[in-house]
Amino acid sequence: MGICFSAETKDTSPFHSGIITGHTNTHICLLNLMMRNLRGVISKSGGDVGTQNSSKVSSMPATPRSEGEILQSSNLKSFSFSDLKMATRNFRPDSVLGEGGFGSVFKGWIDEQTFAATKPGTGLVIAVKKLNQESFQGHREWLAEVNYLGQFSHPNLVELIGYCLEDEQRLLVYEFMPRGSLENHLFRRGSYFQPLSWSLRLKAALGAAKGLAFLHNAKTKVIYRDFKTSNVLLDSNYNAKLSDFGLAKDGPTGDKSHVSTRVMGTYGYAAPEYLATGHLTSKSDVYSFGVVLLEMLSGRRAVDKNRPSNEYSLVEWAKPYLAHKRKLFRVIDNRLEGQYTLEGAYAVATVALRCISVEPRFRPTMVEVVKELEQLQDPKGSKPRRHSTHGTLPIGNTSYPRPQGL
Repeated sequence: MGICFSAETKDTSPFHSGIITGHTNTHICLLNLMMRNLRGVISKSGGDVGTQNSSKVSSMPATPRSEGEILQSSNLKSFSFSDLKMATRNFRPDSVLGEGGFGSVFKGWIDEQTFAATKPGTGLVIAVKKLNQESFQGHREWLAEVNYLGQFSHPNLVELIGYCLEDEQRLLVYEFMPRGSLENHLFRRGSYFQPLSWSLRLKAALGAAKGLAFLHNAKTKVIYRDFKTSNVLLDSNYNAKLSDFGLAKDGPTGDKSHVSTRVMGTYGYAAPEYLATGHLTSKSDVYSFGVVLLEMLSGRRAVDKNRPSNEYSLVEWAKPYLAHKRKLFRVIDNRLEGQYTLEGAYAVATVALRCISVEPRFRPTMVEVVKELEQLQDPKGSKPRRHSTHGTLPIGNTSYPRPQGL
């Protein structure tokens, strides 16, 4: 479910959608062939995809709440369709912020107190996502967003203001995120999207990590399941917020180690044990965070088939360099030259490498990631310098099974 809540870009490409991505090509049920290939790797490592010492057999979570229960219990504004038509100037084409498999997202304006539609340029700026009425998957994702964002409030989660459920119409109303998606700032070229500085990348990484840590430690634990750069939005001060909860799932409860679910997500970000078994844990999100951290470090996409074949997968290509200071410069985005210390870059690479460990038990928790990233926020007395070509500090051996069949 997607689209960038930014006024500056409108793009129908799935790789350039901003806030709330949900294009058809992104949320995929991955091929059984790849799952069989990966399952062999996981079984060799002991088969534990949950906690380090658990051997519990998982079960599906309790019966999910009905649509009526979700809508009645949410703390959201219920908008009429006519109000949102007025707020978006009748969903005019020049109000479109982006498009995806879910539908289109439009810019609009409402009164901050009454939430009534106002004239363009006055009141509170909003982003209105309008469901494509032919998308059944879109309805499920629409309801999932109401369910989770209707319950939670956190500085690093995008705010869902309300929704519209009227006849066949399904809409969601979000806060407007002026800077758009992290994806656009990392990968798009143009006068509006300047390359993010080292310090802003660290700030965005920390904010996103706090959002995931909050979800993993909430009273009702939630696994995000689709963490990627297009789902990380930036406000005017470059504070990061997680968006698009369409694939989010309740975490395991009681003595269960994981949740068994259909494999869905985004190729290049999904954890290998999840692809192989369908077993979902919070460590699945940690893996995805590690991939995004690599993207921020390198300026490269998780999967880029425009590169040589041995560089298609960012994880496979970068992993051999991350543990060595003298080789790390090969990974770091050359647009960051002179902005970082070698120690700082190596520390970030170390966090990323731990997150993408093939075995979930070797990955840190998101709380641990937050603590490590907090220590890297503009450390006092550090002076940026160019990379060094001397010195190594190897980290534990990790491997990543190369998916076949995609």
